[in-house]
Amino acid sequence: MLKPCVVFDLDGTLADTSGDLLKAANSCFRGLGLGNVLQAPRDSGTALRGGRAMLLAGFERAGWTDMSEIDRQYPILLEAYGADISELTIFYPGALNAVARLRASGYAVAICTNKPEALAIQLMQALNASAHFDALVGADTLAQRKPDPAPLWEAVDRAGGDRKRVCLIGDTVTDRSTAANADIPSVLVTFGPGGGDMEALVPAALLHHFDDLPDVVAQLIG
Repeated sequence: MLKPCVVFDLDGTLADTSGDLLKAANSCFRGLGLGNVLQAPRDSGTALRGGRAMLLAGFERAGWTDMSEIDRQYPILLEAYGADISELTIFYPGALNAVARLRASGYAVAICTNKPEALAIQLMQALNASAHFDALVGADTLAQRKPDPAPLWEAVDRAGGDRKRVCLIGDTVTDRSTAANADIPSVLVTFGPGGGDMEALVPAALLHHFDDLPDVVAQLIG
């Protein structure tokens, strides 16, 4: 029997991964003689938008003019990130407890992230959290990525979820757009680096603490 399904974004939603992402980006900048260009907390929001966003922001700040360097540095950044993926990463307070409560109440739970799948799996294993989720779909699992709804539906299907009872928990306009494209409700967290902008995106609900998530989900999809 298919279950109602809650799909989570990863970076900036379940966990603050910005410290390890910034560390990887700065390793690229140091290799080019630019030093540590990006710093937390100023650049934490940029970090959660991905590797290319960090490289672009860093090169612009450093006055670098050859933006083709982004393509050369991106695989170097991914390698550096994978080599030290979880030193500074932490789950937001109550995140895993909320996931456990949802599963105990009969929900399927899945991750749909724009982080490359192998790195997302590696991170979850490093944090000893893989068993908390029924499925994980990354940026390169399919040909499409968020905000295309295809990876969302893939996550739902892999988790044994009911496509008619799904909500997406996220932290960016990408997540809001993904939910809109799938015609499902979105819940945006307010405690990440981009939290101040979430209300303007008009999600179905805002989440201020993971302790409240099971009640929010119950109101949205039963």
